[in-house]
Amino acid sequence: MARPEQVLLLEPQHELRFRGPFTDVVTTTLKLANPTDRNVCFKVKTTAPRRYCVRPNSGVIDAGTSINVSVMLQPFDYDPNEKSKHKFMVQSLLAPPDMTDTEGVWKDAKPEDLMDSKLRCVFDMPAENEKTHEMESNKISASLSKSESSTLSMKSMASSLDDGEVKKIMEECKRLQTEVQRLREENKQIREDDGLRMRKSTVMSAPHSSSAMRVKEEGLSTRVIALIVLFFVVGVIIGKLAL
Repeated sequence: MARPEQVLLLEPQHELRFRGPFTDVVTTTLKLANPTDRNVCFKVKTTAPRRYCVRPNSGVIDAGTSINVSVMLQPFDYDPNEKSKHKFMVQSLLAPPDMTDTEGVWKDAKPEDLMDSKLRCVFDMPAENEKTHEMESNKISASLSKSESSTLSMKSMASSLDDGEVKKIMEECKRLQTEVQRLREENKQIREDDGLRMRKSTVMSAPHSSSAMRVKEEGLSTRVIALIVLFFVVGVIIGKLAL
C-alpha cells in the first residue's frame, strides 16, 4: 500500500545547500510548515549522522504553524571530485487528539500512517575570484578596525589628562608667547642702539663694535630659536589633545 502524501510543506523542497569553505561549521535552515488543522509529529533523519548536527531533529508542529530546523555540517576536507551522497529524510505523522507520549505514537504507528520527504545535500565551494574578494574584504575590515582602535587609544590617552594639567600647558604656552614677543622687542632695540653707536664711533673702533654686535645678535638669535622650537613642540601636544 502506497504511503500518504506528505502534509508538511518543506522549504527548500528538494535539496539542502551548504556553502564552503568547509573549515568551520556551515549551517543551513530547513523550514517545516503545517498547513493542516491537526498537530503533526516529525523527525529529521540523515544518511550521515556523524557529519551533521540537527536541531531540533524531532518534535510536534502545531496546526497552522511552522518550525525552522538548523542543519549544521561539521568541518571536513572538501574534495571537488567527490560527489555528495548524503541525504536527509523528513518523516511525519498526524498526531492523535489524545496524544501524551510522542515516542509511543511513533512506536505504535503503522507504515501506512507515515509520510516522508527526501532531500539531497549539495556542497558549493566559492570560486577563486570570490575567495580573493573575500580575503581583500577581510583585510580592509582589519585595517579599519586597527585605525579605529588607534583613534580610540589616542582619545583615551588625551582623556586621561585632567583639566589641571591642560590648564598648566595652556599657561606655559601663553608665557612662551609673551617671552618670544619680549625678546623680539629687545633684539630690535639693541639693533637700533648699536646702529647709533656705529655711526658715532670712529673708523678704528668700527671693527670692535661690529664684532660685539654680532656676538649679541647671535646670542639672542639662539635664544629665540630655542624658544620657538619649544613653542612648536608644545603646540603639537596641544593639537593632539584637541583631536
